[in-house]
Amino acid sequence: MASLVDICVSAAINLLSAIAFLTAFAILRLQPINDRVYFPKWYLKGMRGSPTRSRTAVSKFVNLDYSSYLRFLDWMPAALHMPEPELIDHAGLDSAVYIRIYLLGLKIFVPIAILALGSLVPVNWTGRTLSKSHEFSNIDKLSISNVPDGSKRFWVHIGMSYLFSLWTCFTLYREYKIIAGMRLRFLAAERRRPDQFTVLVRNVPPDPDESVSEHIEHFFCVNHPDHYLLHRVVHNANKLASIVAKKRALLNWSIYYENKYERNPSQRPVTRTGMLGLFGKKVDAINHYTSLIDALSKQEEEERQKVINDPEAIIPAAFVSFKTRWGTAVCAQTQQTSNPTVWLTEWAPEPRDVYWDNLAIPYLDLNLRKLLMNVAMFFLTFFFMIPIALVQSLANVEVIERVFPFLKPIIDK
Repeated sequence: MASLVDICVSAAINLLSAIAFLTAFAILRLQPINDRVYFPKWYLKGMRGSPTRSRTAVSKFVNLDYSSYLRFLDWMPAALHMPEPELIDHAGLDSAVYIRIYLLGLKIFVPIAILALGSLVPVNWTGRTLSKSHEFSNIDKLSISNVPDGSKRFWVHIGMSYLFSLWTCFTLYREYKIIAGMRLRFLAAERRRPDQFTVLVRNVPPDPDESVSEHIEHFFCVNHPDHYLLHRVVHNANKLASIVAKKRALLNWSIYYENKYERNPSQRPVTRTGMLGLFGKKVDAINHYTSLIDALSKQEEEERQKVINDPEAIIPAAFVSFKTRWGTAVCAQTQQTSNPTVWLTEWAPEPRDVYWDNLAIPYLDLNLRKLLMNVAMFFLTFFFMIPIALVQSLANVEVIERVFPFLKPIIDK
C-alpha cells in the first residue's frame, strides 16, 4: 500500500486543485464580460442590468474594483445560509438540490468516519499480523490485512458493513423523499406549461380511409375519451427551419447596426455584400439587411404555405394534449396497443428542447442510428482502455526499467 507521504502528497494535489478551480470560478464571476453567464435569471427577471454599459474600454471586460477581490468568496456562506424557498426562487430548484447533495455527503460520511475510527481502526491496529514484516508501513496496519485469518475480529467488520449500508440506505431514502416533496411543491407552484399536458406520439400507422390527423383524433377519442383535448401533427419543415434560422441571423445583424447608428447618428453604418462582410461592394448596412430580411420573409411565408398544403409533408408523429396531468402521465407511460412498435408515446419536451430535424426521421432509422452509436461508444470505450492500461503500467519505476532498459542509468541517478 501507499505510504503516509504518498497519501499526503495525493491529498495536497487534490486540495490545491480544488482551491485553484474554486478561486478561478470566483474571480471569473466578478468580471463584467461574464455577468450574463453567471446571473442569467436576474436578467430574465429584470433585476440586473449589464455592467458593461457606460464604462471605459478596459472596465467593460475586467473588474477594476479591487475591494471586490478581497470578498470574492462572500457568496458561499450567503448561499449556504439562505432559506430553501428563497434559494429556489433565486437560483432554481437544481441549485437547492445541488447544495443538499453536499450536505447529504456530510450526513452519510461523518457518522461513518466516527464509527470507523472508533471501532475498525483499533481492531485493525491491534491485529499484529504485519508487525513482523518489513515490507509494510504503519499505514498498512490500519487496514483489514493486519487482522489474522480466522480471527473473530472479522465479525466487527461484518457488523460495521451492515451498519454502514443500513445508515446509507436510510439517509438516501429520507433525503430523496424530501427532494421528491420539494419537486412536487415546485411543480405545483409553477405556472402551468403546455408540455406538462402533452405527449409526443410517434410511428403512427397508416390508415387507408383516414388522413394522419383524422386517424390520430379517432384513436385518442376512442382510447382516452375523458382526457383527450387536441393534437397537432408534425410536418417535415426542415427547409422552412433553415430559412427561419437564416432570417434570425440576419435580424441580429440588423439590430446590431441599428444600435450602432443610434449611438452615432451622424454616420450611417456600412458593410460589404461579399463573404463575411469583408469583400464586395460597400452598401448601407441597415438598408442592406432590411432588404435581405424582407426577401426571406416572403420566402418563409411561401414555404410555410407549401408545407401546410402538402399532404406529403405530414410525418407519422404528433403532439397530443390532454385535459389533466394525470391523463398525460397515463398516456406517456403506458403501451397504447398490442403492437409495441406503433403508437409510441413519451413525455413531450419543451419546444426549445425539441430537435425538429429528427422528428422527420423514421422510427426504425432512428433506432438503428441509436444502436450504431451505442456500438461505436462500446468499441471506443473498450479500445480506449488499451492506452490507459499502458500508461498506468509505466507509472511504476520497476516497470519502466524493464520496458525501457536504456533509461536505467538515468533512473538510478
